Order: sequence, then structure tokens, then C-alpha cells
Amino acid sequence: MPHFILICRDGPDGAAKRPGVRPQHLDHVADHSSTVKLAGPLLDEDGNPAGSLFLLDMETRAEVEAFSAADPYQKAGVFVSREIRTFRIVVDNLSD
Repeated sequence: MPHFILICRDGPDGAAKRPGVRPQHLDHVADHSSTVKLAGPLLDEDGNPAGSLFLLDMETRAEVEAFSAADPYQKAGVFVSREIRTFRIVVDNLSD
């Protein structure tokens, strides 16, 4: 199964919108636990969330797009942009 990296960037008011939809966002991620292999916030220089990064095991780019479109952060306007890249793992030390 291919790996994809999904990088979502917050808009200028993303920090204000995040808390209100965070529980639904986390539920969305949990609902896809078989395909979300790694996820977490991207941080700005002060350590505040400025986006999110996901490592996904999905068959197609369309599945990644659907996952992203259904994310409550996307629906609420927390995210203003996204980048989807195919990814190949060469080194995996996360399980250590």
C-alpha cells in the first residue's frame, strides 16, 4: 500500500478555530486509525500549532483527498491549504 504525506497549513485565524473543533478532529483521526500511521501538529517558532502533518497508508490520492475534505479542521476553516505527496519509507525508527 502506498504511503502519503498530508501537510495542512492553518489560516491566520486557525488558532482561534482549533479548540472548538479539536474533539471532532481527533475523532475523525481515530476513525481512520487503520490508515493514519502518524499524525500531529506542525508548530510555529513559539511552539503553537500552525498546521498538521499526517502519514497515511491509503491506496489512492483520492482517498487522501476524501480524508482531508472530511476533517473537521478543514470543514471549519482551520486549514487553508494542503499538500499531498507520495512517500516511501527508507528508515523507520519510530517503533524503537
